[in-house]
Amino acid sequence: MQTLRDWNLALNVDHVLMGQGADPKAVRERSPHIVEIARRALVEGQSLLEPLVLCRKLAVQGLQHERLVLAGGVTLIGPLIAQHLALAEQVVVILCTIGDGLENHISEVMTTDPSYGFALDGLGSAAVEALAADACNYFGEQAAAEGMERTIPFNPGMVGWPVEEGQKQIFDIFNDCEIDIKLTSSGMMIPRKSISMVLGLGADLTSTGRACDYCNMRETCCYQDHYA
Repeated sequence: MQTLRDWNLALNVDHVLMGQGADPKAVRERSPHIVEIARRALVEGQSLLEPLVLCRKLAVQGLQHERLVLAGGVTLIGPLIAQHLALAEQVVVILCTIGDGLENHISEVMTTDPSYGFALDGLGSAAVEALAADACNYFGEQAAAEGMERTIPFNPGMVGWPVEEGQKQIFDIFNDCEIDIKLTSSGMMIPRKSISMVLGLGADLTSTGRACDYCNMRETCCYQDHYA
């Protein structure tokens, strides 16, 4: 397992607003005080972020029906996995988290200043999304240096990879490691601001489409351009 801690997340006020599910342009026009609260959360909350990426890079040994067999005998299973990772030479299994420092602070302030608490929560959502994007870019650059391509990231909960199945498969790959991210029986990760995903690496991969194309909310989400 590889542990990566040196991340410099490029975050701004708009990211915090989008992390709260808001349209930054509309908020700036109608509720400038919300923008100021988001700015405060950005300035004061960043010191509580502890970005961490845990990963394992495993060779692909074969595909059996919808079961992708990786080195060590571990498997990833599902139609989404079979469709997009069948030609991969390697798979990177990734866990991203910003730790629990911000989350603990949110619990403290939410009872007395809920607007600020929601802004801090937006910062947390934006931070872990930025961390996941930076991790994808990191492994993509590594792959390019080796003459390979990478796929888009695939997360449990996408169409064709149910969250309760995908999360267990990913955490089983880390079951012989001591990690600071836990999985509940319902498939929720702790700390809450955490993301799990897999990337395929290979010489002949066609990296088409976007992660949003395989999301259950793709018909209604208004932030697809943000994740393009």
